[in-house]
Amino acid sequence: MANTTCYHCGDECGNGAVHYDDKDFCCNGCKTVYEIFTSNGLSAYYEIEAKAGTTPNEITKKYDFLDNQEIVEQLVEFNEEGIQVVNLSIPTIHCSSCIWVLENLNRLHRAITVSQVDFPKKTIRVTYKTDEFSLKTLVLLLGSIGYEPYISLEEYNKKSHRVDRSLIYKLGVAGFAFGNVMLLSFPEYFEVEEFWLDQYKPVFRWLMFAFSLPVVFYAGRDYFTAAYKGLRTKLLNIDVPIALGILALFIRSTVDIIFNLGSGFFDSLTGLVFFLLLGKFFQQKTYAYLSFERDYKSYFPMAVTRLKQDGEEENVQVYKVDVGDRILVRSHEIIPVDCVLIKGTAEIDYSFVTGESDAVHKQSGDKLFAGGRQMGGILEVEVLKSVSQSYLTQLWGNSVFSKDRASQFQTLTDSIGKRFTAAVLTIALLATVFWLVYRPGMALNVFTSVLIIACPCAIALAAPFTLGNMLRIFGRHKFYLKNTSVIERLAKIDMAIFDKTGTLTTNKKDTILYEGVELTKEETALLKTTLRASNHPLSRSLYDILKSNAIMTLDEFQEHTGKGLEGRAKEHSIKVGSATYVGKEPSTHLADTSVYVSSDEDIKGRFVFKNTYREGIDKVFETLGGHLELGILSGDNDGERHQLQKLLPPKTQMLFNQKPEDKLEYIKGLQERHNVLMVGDGLNDAGALAQSNVGIAISENINVFSPACDGILDASRMSLLPKFINLSQSSIRVIKMSFLLSLCYNVVGLYFAVTGQLQPVIAAILMPLSSISIVVFTTLATNFLGKGLKNLES
Repeated sequence: MANTTCYHCGDECGNGAVHYDDKDFCCNGCKTVYEIFTSNGLSAYYEIEAKAGTTPNEITKKYDFLDNQEIVEQLVEFNEEGIQVVNLSIPTIHCSSCIWVLENLNRLHRAITVSQVDFPKKTIRVTYKTDEFSLKTLVLLLGSIGYEPYISLEEYNKKSHRVDRSLIYKLGVAGFAFGNVMLLSFPEYFEVEEFWLDQYKPVFRWLMFAFSLPVVFYAGRDYFTAAYKGLRTKLLNIDVPIALGILALFIRSTVDIIFNLGSGFFDSLTGLVFFLLLGKFFQQKTYAYLSFERDYKSYFPMAVTRLKQDGEEENVQVYKVDVGDRILVRSHEIIPVDCVLIKGTAEIDYSFVTGESDAVHKQSGDKLFAGGRQMGGILEVEVLKSVSQSYLTQLWGNSVFSKDRASQFQTLTDSIGKRFTAAVLTIALLATVFWLVYRPGMALNVFTSVLIIACPCAIALAAPFTLGNMLRIFGRHKFYLKNTSVIERLAKIDMAIFDKTGTLTTNKKDTILYEGVELTKEETALLKTTLRASNHPLSRSLYDILKSNAIMTLDEFQEHTGKGLEGRAKEHSIKVGSATYVGKEPSTHLADTSVYVSSDEDIKGRFVFKNTYREGIDKVFETLGGHLELGILSGDNDGERHQLQKLLPPKTQMLFNQKPEDKLEYIKGLQERHNVLMVGDGLNDAGALAQSNVGIAISENINVFSPACDGILDASRMSLLPKFINLSQSSIRVIKMSFLLSLCYNVVGLYFAVTGQLQPVIAAILMPLSSISIVVFTTLATNFLGKGLKNLES
């Protein structure tokens, strides 16, 4: 019989399906959400988009820190006269059904007055009355319907800041002025001889002058500032000829209308600034809802449970935890400080910090490091170091994270702009000297004409429009880059280094092999029933693969944290867990993760969990190996070395058991000879990702986890990585072709300018035409490249 899918979330129900109201649900959580929606008049949720829900997580006690009013005050945006307004991040928002139900929260509780979703940023802004409602109640309500908010220490420290809209304002001013100046210039273009037009021609010219003032001194101000800073540091950047061109256009046009020599170039001036700002806006328009600069604060709890002297519990901010304090760490919580274990058996997953996938077992008196996630029961620990002094904080304090990455790499526009600027200034000076000797009256005219016509507007537009469009295309295919300079750096890489655990392997599914005496049907049924009562990740994986529908009632069940499980039914018992727990001597040479099974104290065998590599990873290595050097840099053990050797090209260097600082130093050493791409997934890779020329984080959920990086690649698109690199190289070729096209315009224009034949109508045609043609060419070229990516995906 085929597995049914959950009516709420669409996941497979498996053998544990819950039947309710003639519908199937994968768990009681999804059934409960369905009940909540239907009983509150929100059943239209399933009509908008079928199976759009998400399974709610168990969050009991997780948000007890929201009882602390000091923390609540920091999180809410408004808190007056019984009304609070809060903005919460909801990573699981993904479709129209999500938006509809979240904007109808008032049907779930009458205290909620308004709820508004910002879909691109995946946030919800909620206004509610505090008489019988609180922030904690709101968070628990959202969690109960599968939309648990993301609240972290980083959110707590985030200061309110004004959104910088100055570029939008400048673009608006330049666009308004450009449109009006073009309208006022039409009579000049066509030299219409009409009495009223001739009478008011001076008025039209002075109006154009008035419109140009805010364009030059407000909208174009940044180009003068950048040119000045470049000259101060003895750097001829692309902003120098742009600033000179704007200045020459303005001064020359002003002189023309003062002495009635013509209408000037106000149309070209306003058009130039407008197109430049449009390109800058397009370049800056990236994916604001993704965070590329996360540090350890993004993943630590905002508050912890501290034990007082009398044994009572209190929720305090994590920064207020001092050395010597005793705190509680619950199951699946991240340890926020270096500490010593007092009570409980710890089963710590340090993959968050080290990359090692196997859990580390600790006993009372052992030291625990910040960043580990407790996978077992509740722990009582004593603080050894505060948050600011913990191992993880010191790791993050490495100077590589304080670098201004934008200033580390020279862009293609800057490298060409420097040569272009020198060439334009040389031509302008030589032409001026010639005309000073030949006909002095023409010298100033030629000098300004050269600066006007050779203004590198097309060159300045080529990169932002090409790379900005490529950013959009990459984003459409779930490859999100921090900015356009990343594409330029990605095109130059000649070596790619990969983390293993979580990057090459997937945690979505494991390959589980059984070694030993075959279990009987009765033993399999008892084992599956015992595993059913456990929440441990290995227990859940093993439960899913066991083929038995005979679920029985246990007479006794025990879970020994960090050791294993025991279940009894009638006169039979079964144990599952570590080798020592079931009574077998542990092997010192086995690198695989294993779970042993004994039935009635008789050891039967073991289940071996092997990493499952991402689909198509062998083709990724085959394609990349053709033109890049490859390497593996893993914090995990070398148990998968032989498997990796089958996937990788011969002589690929593989390093295992690497600490975060080892990874960083290794990348730094490679950069003496190579442009390095680092591909990782965890916080343990953050140093290497930040140090590398390009750091890409692979993520199963792009909205929840990503260390500091240059780009985030959805794990499902890992197989497209070679194509993304290839497209980056192709986009650089498009920019270079645009430069050649621009150069043709400049050569034609310079001929007229140097020979003293530049007429206003020629400048009015050449300058906007060059800008528009570059925009059209880059857009068509990048869209053509993007079609190849779409065909590959389909």
